[in-house]
Amino acid sequence: MGSLATIAWTFLKIGLVFVGGGYVLIPLLHRIMVDQYHWLTMKEFLDGLALSQLTPGPLAILATFVGYRAGGFAGALVGTVAIFLPCTALMVFLTRRYERLRNIRLIREVLDGVVPAVVGLVASAGWKLGSTSLGSARDILLFVAGFAILQFTKVSPLFVILGAGALGYFLHFS
Repeated sequence: MGSLATIAWTFLKIGLVFVGGGYVLIPLLHRIMVDQYHWLTMKEFLDGLALSQLTPGPLAILATFVGYRAGGFAGALVGTVAIFLPCTALMVFLTRRYERLRNIRLIREVLDGVVPAVVGLVASAGWKLGSTSLGSARDILLFVAGFAILQFTKVSPLFVILGAGALGYFLHFS
């Protein structure tokens, strides 16, 4: 069980580095939530990631899930507010200064340098998740099918996730 202060501080720090979308944070989230604080088991972490894909703001919703597991309803509320607070404050600050900032060469160059690092972080997250959750031929087949559907069609990720869940359910009981 985590204290509300620990939950708040943890998710404020995560919210400060919430750059490039939530997938960049998967390795960091895993390290904090599973390895450091033991708020979740690896299975619960993977379940939380899967469930969070069914909601808007996928990995931010994971903060609600983890906050609840670590501190009940109050923990869920604190985790959710804390993860959104830094990015909300930053957006309020930046929107008032956007026209001036977008023309600064240094800012454009910094952002151009961040993109390859973000791709590396996403690839690392994919590797970590794949190495722990693809344990059977069925898992690998579902992975390949999901990847192919998302890469080569316009099918919504929501339908791929729901279809994989249904298929996993039916294959488990057949």
